[in-house]
Amino acid sequence: MITEQLYQIYLESLLKGDKRECLHIVTTLLEDKIAIRDLYVEMFQKSMYRVGEMWERNEISVAREHLALSTTENLLSATYPYLFSGVQTSKKAIISCTANEFHQLGGKMVADILELHGWDAHFLGANTPPAELVSLIDEIKPDFVGLSLSVYFNVPSLKRALEAIRGDFQNLDILVGGHAFIHGGTNVLKKYSGTNYLESLSQLEESL
Repeated sequence: MITEQLYQIYLESLLKGDKRECLHIVTTLLEDKIAIRDLYVEMFQKSMYRVGEMWERNEISVAREHLALSTTENLLSATYPYLFSGVQTSKKAIISCTANEFHQLGGKMVADILELHGWDAHFLGANTPPAELVSLIDEIKPDFVGLSLSVYFNVPSLKRALEAIRGDFQNLDILVGGHAFIHGGTNVLKKYSGTNYLESLSQLEESL
């Protein structure tokens, strides 16, 4: 449903900061009953990966990259009326970014997909200290915890979070995902039993 032409129009509008056009495209797709996962992957994720590549190549400024990210995060709210239409389950999850991780879009999309499937997803957002995360796990008692990492040099923060969780919850399932691992590096997870790499939103849906 998302043609290459439509994607390019959206991407150009996103880079220009044309929020109205971006919202028009998204709401039209939602009214046409696009699958939420397809919207997230084929429009939001694809465009933000492209924006990140452009920033890395100095084709756009960091300010322009931040503007695109902020716009995309705001556009997620357009999907809210469609997220809670499924059958509610008793399943719970906590989704969080690690400490020093400030890119929360990927984690938010994971939480939204869980909500779409009837889960109660507690999204903690960016830069969550390990002690606070462990405290909420003890309170909520989720079926699993998801940790998002977009920048690979934040792996030490991820390790501290995993060690903190495993210190109190040895049998809790943990999923780790994010742009940080797009080129590999998931071997760091092998040290922590019951911790698995989540490659995509499609894989998440299949596992549910």
